[in-house]
Amino acid sequence: MIAAALLVASLAGLWLLYQVMPMPMSDIAVYRAEGQAARDGGDLYGFTVTKWALPATYPPFAAVLFIPTTWLSLGHLIVVGALVNAALLALLIHLSCKAAGLRGAAGSAPAVLVCTALGLWLEPVFQTLVFGQVNLALTCLVLWDLSRPDGARLKGFATGIAAGIKLTPALFGLYLLVTGRVKAAFTVLGGFLASALLGWLVLPDASVEFWTRRMFETGRVGTAWIVDNQSLQGLISRVLHDPEPGLLWAVPALLTAAAGLCAARRVYLRRGLDGWGVLCTAVTALLVSPISWSHHWVWCVPLLAALAARTRRRPWCRALLAAVTLAFAARTMWIIPHTGDLDLRFAWWQQPFAAPYPVLGLALLAAVVWWTRRPAAAPGAPVAAGVPGGRLPAQRAGEELPSGSRAR
Repeated sequence: MIAAALLVASLAGLWLLYQVMPMPMSDIAVYRAEGQAARDGGDLYGFTVTKWALPATYPPFAAVLFIPTTWLSLGHLIVVGALVNAALLALLIHLSCKAAGLRGAAGSAPAVLVCTALGLWLEPVFQTLVFGQVNLALTCLVLWDLSRPDGARLKGFATGIAAGIKLTPALFGLYLLVTGRVKAAFTVLGGFLASALLGWLVLPDASVEFWTRRMFETGRVGTAWIVDNQSLQGLISRVLHDPEPGLLWAVPALLTAAAGLCAARRVYLRRGLDGWGVLCTAVTALLVSPISWSHHWVWCVPLLAALAARTRRRPWCRALLAAVTLAFAARTMWIIPHTGDLDLRFAWWQQPFAAPYPVLGLALLAAVVWWTRRPAAAPGAPVAAGVPGGRLPAQRAGEELPSGSRAR
């Protein structure tokens, strides 16, 4: 009862904040316009909406999925979108606790409700509600799919569908491939191709336009150097005071992609921790994407759950968990002055505050690479495939199973 009351109070706080400072909900207006263009046969990539003149940027398949948004007025859609995102946050917390191996009180319904009430105020989650974004839905889809045991029917298909809506989840298919799960990797490809085919069948002209031209126009998504962009490109642009860093971004991005997939592969093969492999892949995708708005970092929710699982037998992890939670709640990128082109004129000491998420993401990948520098189990021992956050049974007498894991 107390947990439910706390959630209601948190939602009421959001509503009061909206009364004082109306949230733009600009992205949900774009989604509705995309659905209307798909329904009426309009020019999907020719319109702009809202006072910011926002265009459609997703593949045609997404526009097909957005058709039901046209059944409601924009005002009603905003309310429904906020409530749906709150429910999706609760689902994501449940999936994250399950993937991290949190059981008992930590994964109970009251705990999920309390975490949902507090999680609404994490900056990436809050911004997702502010803009009416689909990030929580895609994260739930991918995490549910990849948390299933290897060999589960059509594992990877839902991830492919997520990639058909927003391209960046395609990197999870590569993660499955480099960890030896070829069937699941090709199932991701199958889901992606199925989404593209459906988009082409319903919107053939728009499909040709997107896949041959629009998908390469990253400028349609937004300006890369503003603090809203928490990707590696945004970080490098601001550090170099250069709006177009070119190869000075492309080369580090390629190296980061290789290092991130290496970290994901090693934590899976050497520690048997599939959940951490998925997290490393998600962080890598967020880093190397040309633009990762701050609300794209809703993967902070499963990251915090994974860190919480490790605090049971490692008390020092509590300080780490608190620090990471603070980083995702502090909103430092919005606190520092950034109006106009000030984003390109930050002093050196302001840079970490302008890019907390990429700095944290790079630190996470580096920590995982260091942690997995040596195998933990006997060479050739089978991996606990498909166990999210799980690992191998102990290979040596007395070897401890980490908190939040389960042996196959």
